[in-house]
Amino acid sequence: MRIIVDANVPEAQRCFGALGQVVSVPGREINAATVRDADALVVRSVTRVDEDLVRDSRLRFVGTCTIGTDHVDTRALSRHGIGFASAPGCNAEAVVDYVLASLATLAEREDFRLTERRIGVIGVGNVGGRLLARLQALGIDCLACDPPRAEREGRTDFADLDTLVDRCDVLCLHTPLVQEGAHATRHLLDACRIAELTPGTLVLNAGRGDCVDGQALRGRLSGRGDIAAILDVWENEPGIDAALRDQAELATPHVAGYSLDGKLRGTHQIYRALARHVGLPARMGEAELMPAPPVPRLVLDAGLEIEEALRVCMRAVYDPRRDHDALRQRARHLGLEEGFDACRANYPLRREFSTLEVVLEAAASHLAEPLSAAGFRVTT
Repeated sequence: MRIIVDANVPEAQRCFGALGQVVSVPGREINAATVRDADALVVRSVTRVDEDLVRDSRLRFVGTCTIGTDHVDTRALSRHGIGFASAPGCNAEAVVDYVLASLATLAEREDFRLTERRIGVIGVGNVGGRLLARLQALGIDCLACDPPRAEREGRTDFADLDTLVDRCDVLCLHTPLVQEGAHATRHLLDACRIAELTPGTLVLNAGRGDCVDGQALRGRLSGRGDIAAILDVWENEPGIDAALRDQAELATPHVAGYSLDGKLRGTHQIYRALARHVGLPARMGEAELMPAPPVPRLVLDAGLEIEEALRVCMRAVYDPRRDHDALRQRARHLGLEEGFDACRANYPLRREFSTLEVVLEAAASHLAEPLSAAGFRVTT
């Protein structure tokens, strides 16, 4: 079996090599000629899998090592009898880490406490649900919006989007991209809603770039300049809006979910799916793929306030300012599009908050609850 795998899928040879011949190809270079003689294709989000790609191939399986599937035309796969699998939830924890670390960075920069803000979570799925749980555990006032879930489950605890726009200080978007229908999400934050945002509002998008009208957001940021934005996803990636990037407090190249842990979970989920598809046992366990973290343990004693302690622990694992700076530097040397992709292709090692054990001395025992709520393993 010949398996084409995006070069950004980690441990591909170790997993898929047991099932067939693995050919590694950069995701944006995968085309119809690449897959013509392949039996299976494993991608990430940068490869568009559609009728043109698969029509003349002998593909029988496509897997994406990502939560999102809007880059895959599943109807085209079905027409050609091609099996499909995604990796729901694989990098959800990493995205939540990104959101919390980014909010903590801005709170430090603007000198406010997160508990002083009301945060609206738009989309309460794998990512949004985890984010909501961590925020509430941290004692942060939250509102949630998810019309499809409210409709399916008869939920009455979700608010509508306009209520969040009116009442929240921070809006975190974690919806899939739905182009049409009753619950379409393209330009969910459109020009009208962006114009209605209360001065001081922070828009954080780590979901899908097309869910925000980038031109309208740029206009509000550069015109009135009374709101702020943290953006990890963009319209027209990798050819993103340079002016919007410059206006954002943090601008990162679609890497919120790029922890090693999340990538390896995605690899393993698709490996198991492909093994099932071809009727072979999956002999590699997920735990076998996970290496020891470079910073496994941190000891805290007296002297830190809660928000200071949270920032210390977060930055011991991940600091989003690194990704912000990397995008600017690579764009300056390579151009914006090539620099954007270079950041993703050469992404440095990043682990998740849960890989860090925080040992608290007796004088720091009051930090146990907030650090646990943020996602760290706490020992007292």
